[in-house]
Amino acid sequence: MSSAPQRFLPLDVFRGMTVCFMIIVNTPGTADAFAPLHHAHWHGCTPTDLVFPSFLFAVGNAMSFSMRKYDQLGTSAVLAKILRRTFLIFLLGFLMYWLPFVRHAADGGWEFIPIGDTRILGVLQRIALCYGLASLMIYFLPKKGVWALSAVLLLGYWLILWLFGQPGDQYGLHGNAVLTFDRFIMGDHHLYKGEGFPFDPEGILSTLPAIVNVVAGYYTGLFVQQQGKTQKGLTRLIVAGLALIIAAQIWNLAFPINKKIWTSSYVLFTVGIDLLLLSLLIFIIDFKQQTGWTGFFTVFGKNPLFLYLLSEVVVIFLYFIHTGGVSVYTWINDHIFQPIAPGKVGSLLFAVAYMLFCWSVGKILDRKRIYVRV
Repeated sequence: MSSAPQRFLPLDVFRGMTVCFMIIVNTPGTADAFAPLHHAHWHGCTPTDLVFPSFLFAVGNAMSFSMRKYDQLGTSAVLAKILRRTFLIFLLGFLMYWLPFVRHAADGGWEFIPIGDTRILGVLQRIALCYGLASLMIYFLPKKGVWALSAVLLLGYWLILWLFGQPGDQYGLHGNAVLTFDRFIMGDHHLYKGEGFPFDPEGILSTLPAIVNVVAGYYTGLFVQQQGKTQKGLTRLIVAGLALIIAAQIWNLAFPINKKIWTSSYVLFTVGIDLLLLSLLIFIIDFKQQTGWTGFFTVFGKNPLFLYLLSEVVVIFLYFIHTGGVSVYTWINDHIFQPIAPGKVGSLLFAVAYMLFCWSVGKILDRKRIYVRV
């Protein structure tokens, strides 16, 4: 824990908005939520599907500030910092999915969850891997080398899915190479079961193109530091964003935009959207000097990892603890929010109330100038 350093306000707001929306979409009162708060069933992209890649983009953006310190360190010290942070974030994600380490048994008691039944990968684990690999690329390679390797990751991933997926169903839920690879490496017991069978949307193979979201965020951060407050710089950001969206839609015809297997067209599309959103924030905050509204989001932006972990851990225990035959999470929704507004509205109220609870914790930390770093 430490005092906050000088921040880049549009970045803090962008990241804060991402964490804020992430909590809302992750904690609806019921599965009966408004359509934009659901992930696309398979191909396509909803507002919810923009959250995770936007967070990776913000990670890269923040790296463009923090990695300036690496010039003063030796290679061994830099590697130690990168690997330590990668390991800690990965470990936090792994332990979070293992919580509360016990589960309800058939006889009504509790039983220990064996490590053989734990999910290995997940959101924080992908953030860790993408951060670590992108950092190594940026530190050891020249800029052209980083972009060349990024292109190889996107095109190579497309080729792998095409060659090793089931013919005729290379990009389908059951025929994609991501599923085959993850099952071979990790086994069914270590995969996410949210699709009704073992399939991990944060799997090993599909992490490769996600690295490019971080790389794009890093170079966007450098560009903004140099030209972001100029009319020419802002125009270039907007043009780049539109160009990537158009390129993604063209690529979508052959390689569908898909979050769950993190297709290369999805990378271009989400980076393009992020460039436009960041451009809008820079225009409002830096050009128009309208900053009075930003304080709400900077609370999330200054403690993003801690508040995300808080939101997930509290929900885990709300589901684990039962009262009246149902989880506390379900009881709160059924007895408080659904009577106020049944259906989708009540579900949204639950999510917003929970987000405000997390924000309140963040606000207390911000007032005390406590910022949790890994």
